[in-house]
Amino acid sequence: MKVIYKITYPNSKIYVGQDLTDSINYFGSADSALIAKDFSREERRRFTITREILWESDTASNAEVTRKEIEYILLLRSNDPLVGYNQWPKYRTSA
Repeated sequence: MKVIYKITYPNSKIYVGQDLTDSINYFGSADSALIAKDFSREERRRFTITREILWESDTASNAEVTRKEIEYILLLRSNDPLVGYNQWPKYRTSA
């Protein structure tokens, strides 16, 4: 099973990613240093994150999964630094 998931951190920021193996123990490859900047030492002592599966497929190709991941990143704006931790695709303001 291939999945697209959303991780939600205690500060309500999110990360959207894909897992081609549906590992129950996989929590993404978000930039740890970027996330760490948002939490004090005390906040880092204990916190809970949530992993939610947004989409799954037994038949999608890896390319299809990547397209779906991008779709969700853009839909949820997880690449907007105010909303989430995805750094790709690059967030562009609509100014």
